[in-house]
Amino acid sequence: MVHRMDGTAPLSRVIGERVKQERRARQWTLDQLAAVSGVSRRMLVNIEQGGANPSIAVLLKLSDALGVGLSALVESPGPTAVKLTRSGTGPVLWSGEAGGRAVLVASTVPPDVVELWDWSLGPGERHASDAHVAGTHELLHVLQGAVVVEVAEQVVRLETGDALSFPGDVPHAYANAGSSPAHFSLSVSEPAVGTTPRGRTTHA
Repeated sequence: MVHRMDGTAPLSRVIGERVKQERRARQWTLDQLAAVSGVSRRMLVNIEQGGANPSIAVLLKLSDALGVGLSALVESPGPTAVKLTRSGTGPVLWSGEAGGRAVLVASTVPPDVVELWDWSLGPGERHASDAHVAGTHELLHVLQGAVVVEVAEQVVRLETGDALSFPGDVPHAYANAGSSPAHFSLSVSEPAVGTTPRGRTTHA
């Protein structure tokens, strides 16, 4: 579930308004956006009405189809290129049943987008991700606990202080197989957002 941490408008409503705004700016119908993004028309209707909590995977499909960074769909447009995210105000784009969460704390603008995430995983939690756009790379630094990173067929266990760089354009996952919480910082670099098809056909 997606929500805001600063007590302002629900994030689902913000996302819906931004998706509708970007779609209309391109003079696209819902069917056209569905065809380009691979997200079903029914899901798009729910998102634009603010009645859906889209997953990170769905948000990435939409942001790439619209040619904008992920942050453009979850934050209100800023008046300046210098953007400050105060502690505790970043959008939470994933929440786990054991208390884990993924917070998008900063990002750059297209076409070459870099995102900075603050992740936590409760004991036993796992988050799987589809392959991102071709050329995507990720950097992960464990701040607390232990994290297992699955990259395609490779599995790497990281302890506190360890770091890992890996391709994000293959299926991958982050997991906490331990009995205590894990905390890590994640940087995602996506080149040419909006210009390189993700090659996904599965509808949400």
